[in-house]
Amino acid sequence: MPDIRSKGNTALVAQLLIYLIMVIFTVLAIYPILWLVIQSFKTTQDYLRSSKLAFPTRWFLDNYPQSWKRGEFGVLIINSIIYTSVSVTSIIVLGFMAGFAFSKIPSKATKFIHGSFIIGILLTLQSIMVPLFLMVNAVRLYNTRIGVLIPYIGIGLPMCVYLSTEYIRSVPDALIESARIDGAKYLKIFSSIIVPMAAPVAVTVAILSITGTWNEFMLINILSSSNSIKSLPVGIAKFSGALASDYGKQFAALVIGLIPMVIFYLIFRKQITKGVAAGAVKG
Repeated sequence: MPDIRSKGNTALVAQLLIYLIMVIFTVLAIYPILWLVIQSFKTTQDYLRSSKLAFPTRWFLDNYPQSWKRGEFGVLIINSIIYTSVSVTSIIVLGFMAGFAFSKIPSKATKFIHGSFIIGILLTLQSIMVPLFLMVNAVRLYNTRIGVLIPYIGIGLPMCVYLSTEYIRSVPDALIESARIDGAKYLKIFSSIIVPMAAPVAVTVAILSITGTWNEFMLINILSSSNSIKSLPVGIAKFSGALASDYGKQFAALVIGLIPMVIFYLIFRKQITKGVAAGAVKG
């Protein structure tokens, strides 16, 4: 009897410890967002004079409309949506088609082509910015949306190809062979068998690609010069300079840039959780 009680007390302590750790991590995740929202209602003078943890002495609501107008966020958000949706869709479709070919369609060139994709994972953005700019300028795609989308898709493909190839390899070959015997073409096998089974990895790739493309700053800044082509992070950077910063409007701009990502998570949180968990277990 004492053993049962001691085991029950140990389990209770362990459970309380787990809940405590979860609460701590939740506070650490939410507090910076709440702090950012509170600071966005301060004027620059109020932010500099008062404590960084204090509430505004006067809630200055004009930061949001002024930052929206000054940053030209109406155009920039549309551009960010276009870049993110087109690049993520292209990365997933092309990456999974390549992964299917590398893992299930025999070819002598498979190892070489697959290896060339994997090398792309090792390349950093800083190492390819200059040659990428020269290439885009040489084909006269500088300051165009297609000139931004092609590098975005190319940079995101290596990781997608790697993850999809490793995942699709776990699909039994007998399943593919039986479909081939029944007369199914590779495109039919891909759309009817591979795509439904690889959905968890597709969700994982989509999360990585969406956050990476939406927050990308350096590449869009060098591949475009017109505000009609640039994306949201470039507009947010307008509020910070080498000599001075308009902190209130800058914080408001950051909140505006954060809202779409929060909405995205709130809408697709169940799919994101299931996809990441299933992809991690299967991979």
